[in-house]
Amino acid sequence: MRLRHVIFVSVALTLSGCATVPPSTPSAVAAIADTSGRTLARATVRQGRSGLSVHVEAAGLAPGIYGVHLHAVGRCDGPAFASAGPHWNPTARQHGRDNPAGSHMGDLPNLTVGADGRGTIDFDVSGASLTGAGSNVLLDADGAAIVVHAQADDYRTDPSGNSGARIACGVIAAV
Repeated sequence: MRLRHVIFVSVALTLSGCATVPPSTPSAVAAIADTSGRTLARATVRQGRSGLSVHVEAAGLAPGIYGVHLHAVGRCDGPAFASAGPHWNPTARQHGRDNPAGSHMGDLPNLTVGADGRGTIDFDVSGASLTGAGSNVLLDADGAAIVVHAQADDYRTDPSGNSGARIACGVIAAV
């Protein structure tokens, strides 16, 4: 009887080691605000198996279609948000999913906002990493930002898809 008890306890302890909790998935967030500091949208970026998953949820934008891009620098100084730098483009491609020479990693789909001021986009950036080493890392030494532009992206014209002025910006910060 005692031998069975020892075997049972040994098996239980061994199996409990197999049921470890997987490490948390790296993620980052950004509050996307206009020049007055009013938050118009929020973004979440999560590391996936084959790249990044980006989720943007707007609440407070005027109805319309807006270009949204990941930018190369983690700064959002107004009024024009030029401090966010160019679109994030570690692969040195041209802009736009419809551009024969594109697209770069900072290209995201347009954000359509309804009459209620709300809209969402979900998009995967293949081959990208949130943190770590390598050339395709979003949160590198100077960080990254996400920018909402005044107009829809035409998905073709380099460098910004004719998407107009930068009207809102959020620094992407790891959580």
